[in-house]
Amino acid sequence: MTDAPASPAPTSPADTGPYAVPVAEVVRSGFVESVHHGVVVALDADGSVLLERGNPSAPIFPRSAVKPIQAVAMLRHGLDLDGELLALVSSSHSGEAFHLDGARRILAAAGLSESDLQNTPGLPIDPVERDAWVAAGRPASSIAADCSGKHAGMLSTCVAAGWDLATYRDPRHPLQQAIAESLTELAGEPISATGVDGCGAPVFAVPLTGLARAFGRLATAAIGTPEGRVRDAIRAHPQWLGGTRRDVTTLIRGVDGLVSKDGAEAVQAVGLADGRCLAVKILDGGSRARAVVTASALRALGLDDDVLSTMQSAPVLGHGEPVGAVTATGF
Repeated sequence: MTDAPASPAPTSPADTGPYAVPVAEVVRSGFVESVHHGVVVALDADGSVLLERGNPSAPIFPRSAVKPIQAVAMLRHGLDLDGELLALVSSSHSGEAFHLDGARRILAAAGLSESDLQNTPGLPIDPVERDAWVAAGRPASSIAADCSGKHAGMLSTCVAAGWDLATYRDPRHPLQQAIAESLTELAGEPISATGVDGCGAPVFAVPLTGLARAFGRLATAAIGTPEGRVRDAIRAHPQWLGGTRRDVTTLIRGVDGLVSKDGAEAVQAVGLADGRCLAVKILDGGSRARAVVTASALRALGLDDDVLSTMQSAPVLGHGEPVGAVTATGF
C-alpha cells in the first residue's frame, strides 16, 4: 500500500477552469430571489458523457456520498455484514432508535462498545429525533452522530483484519489505505488531495466524474461481490442508509434498481441498474437544491418515475404557505 497523498495548499476547483454553472433557482412570488451554481455529470454504461453542466473533471471532496465505496473496501478486508447492518455501515443515518441499536450490534459482534468509537460526537440529524434527544437532556454522543454506523464498520473491519484500533482514522492506517485504493479503482481516477471529514475520518478528493463512475460500477456489480453486496443492502434497506424521513430514502424506494448516497456540502451520487450514473455537487454547499437538481437530471436522462416528479421542485414558503419553488435550470 502507498501513502495517502498529501493535501496541497488550499485551492479552489475553479482553478482548473470554468467550474460551476447555474443549476437551480429560487423563485418567490414570481421573482427570482436566489440562484444556486453547481456541477452535474451523467455517464452512459460505456463511460460516454450523457449530460454535463460545469466542469466535472475538477476534484471535489465527495464527503459522505463515498460511504458505500468505503463499505466495499471494508468487505474486501474482512468485514462480515450484509442486509440492514451493511446498509448502516454505508449510511449517514438520521439518528433514529433502530440506527443506534444497529451500530451497537455491529460493535458488540466485534467485541467492542460505544467507547471505542472515535467519530465526532453529535446529535441525531433528523429534526424530530434531535428535538426528542435534546428535550430528554441527552448530550451529543458518538453513537447518535450520523457517521456511527460507518465508524462501527471501520472498527469491526480492523478487528477482522488484525489492525490497530486506536489509529484507525489515520490516513496512513491500513484501513484508510484500503479505502483509498478501492475508491481509486472504482472511480477510475487518482486521489488528488486528502482531508479530514466532519466525523474525523479521512476524506479523499476525486473528480465528480469519478464519483459517478464508481456508483455506476456499484449498481451493475455481480451478485455476491463486495460491490454487489453493498448495492443489494442499500436497495433492500434504504431507511438504514438514510432514515424514514430522508429524500435519499424516498429516491431509492421510488426508482427500481437505483442506488444513491447523499453527502455533506450538497453532494449526491446515483447509479442505475443499466449502468448509467450521475453525480451532483452544489457549489455553495446548501442542501435545498441538491435533491431538486438530482431528480431533474434523472428526468433529463429519461426516467419518468412518479417520485422524480415530486422531487424535481421544492416549495418556497411565505407565512407558512407555498409562494414559489426551488427548481432546476438548464435541464
